[in-house]
Amino acid sequence: MSNTRDDILSAVLKRACGYSAQETVEEYAVVDGTLELVKRRVTTKDVPPDMTAAKMIFDRGDVSDLTDEQLEAERRRLLDELKAE
Repeated sequence: MSNTRDDILSAVLKRACGYSAQETVEEYAVVDGTLELVKRRVTTKDVPPDMTAAKMIFDRGDVSDLTDEQLEAERRRLLDELKAE
């Protein structure tokens, strides 16, 4: 059960800090009676940090899993967000 809890915390942390994800779209067509790949498109999508996920982590009071760099990046991001408002 501890592993599931760690997995969830890891997923929330990933969402709180933002991440990049690759998406692959493949198109197939019937050519000479066989199904062949005609087009493959790979795109990288940047998922921005999520304030709700960051709040969940900080409200929980357990930020020991965050590196100093991640904490600093989150601090800068939150300050920028406050300035924008």
